[in-house]
Amino acid sequence: MTSLKPILIAGGGLSSLLLARSLLRANIPFRVFERDASIVFRAQGYRLRLSPEGLDAIEAVLGPADFERFYARCGKTGGAGFVAIDPLTGDTLGAEHPSVAPELLTSRDNKVVGISRGDMRALFLEGCEAQLRWSHHVTGYTLTATGVRAVFADGSASEEGALLVGGEGVRSAVARQLAAGAVKVYDLGARGIHGQAPSTAFAALGEGVFRMADETTHGAGKRVFLITNVRGADMHDPTVDFGYTLVGSPGVIHPPSDDFTIVGAPAAQLAKQLTAAWHPRVKPLFDNIRESEAAFWKLTCSSPDGVAQWANEPRVTILGDAVHAMTPAGGNGANTAVRDAALLGRLLAEAGGWGEGVTKAYEDEMRVYAGVEVKKSYEQARIAFGIVIDADTPFLGLNDQGGFGH
Repeated sequence: MTSLKPILIAGGGLSSLLLARSLLRANIPFRVFERDASIVFRAQGYRLRLSPEGLDAIEAVLGPADFERFYARCGKTGGAGFVAIDPLTGDTLGAEHPSVAPELLTSRDNKVVGISRGDMRALFLEGCEAQLRWSHHVTGYTLTATGVRAVFADGSASEEGALLVGGEGVRSAVARQLAAGAVKVYDLGARGIHGQAPSTAFAALGEGVFRMADETTHGAGKRVFLITNVRGADMHDPTVDFGYTLVGSPGVIHPPSDDFTIVGAPAAQLAKQLTAAWHPRVKPLFDNIRESEAAFWKLTCSSPDGVAQWANEPRVTILGDAVHAMTPAGGNGANTAVRDAALLGRLLAEAGGWGEGVTKAYEDEMRVYAGVEVKKSYEQARIAFGIVIDADTPFLGLNDQGGFGH
């Protein structure tokens, strides 16, 4: 059984917009409801590295021609793995150094492939603009005899849809209602700052994906960690900016008033303070930081024990960070989110729209691969910062601030 009622999608992030593209290609009606006023309303966050699985999912949704355009917008970086630099001495560390852990990063054409979150959202949005409703904050839903309606913050409701898909991130109201609180996102205590600077500031690094760890400047057990990607094709173009992720172990980074919605000068100035003792080889990344693009964020993660279980509701499901939040390490979260969109979109296309059993088939398959990725993401954070999720670890409430990307 199929329905001509639209698929309702809460949230306008990566997974939601890629699902919309999948439905557009399959000629299935849909509506997307996004709480922000426009696509440029907030800082877009750090650059995302795309895994082979993530690229395959995006290609399956977009099709050959549109994927070719998407792939052309991606940056490609030579080198198979991370290059480690001691930020205090500026020395490149050899493979024998204990802090240098081998990790294969290439995903296609022997290159490390990445793209900014903003570019990704804009490319996924193409063709879906007429069906996107900005400034519509979904706070829940009501089931009807033959469908579902999204409920908004002002008390109004959407038209009746065949299915509601919650993709509003870690503070998803749809996930909270659907899973009755079973979906928990833990606050790992570590905090981060996204920064970017002109490519000329990265000249002393050369091409590659770099990580740096300062384990002495901020006291015993306090660590500041940086990852950045320098693309060879753009490294000599002064009009291009490169981004980086600066992460502090618990207790190191303190946004003013613990407000993670702050962007701009406060985040930029704190990044400069944290790296004041760093070597001139890497100091230009902070001396030349674009203040307007600097932003705070929290490290969060779902339980590494696996994706939560809830009673299947045929008319409602969730995807992306709304169901399986991950740390930003390795881009696990974004790559898993696009896999969700590709899987759910394919199942809906095969059914000709909503049908009995679609959400259950999606959730059963999603739990398998997403559970693996959540555990991997958590392990990376545990090793890097000594973070352990236990009975005392706090988890985010519906209104907690998580910063962009979370």
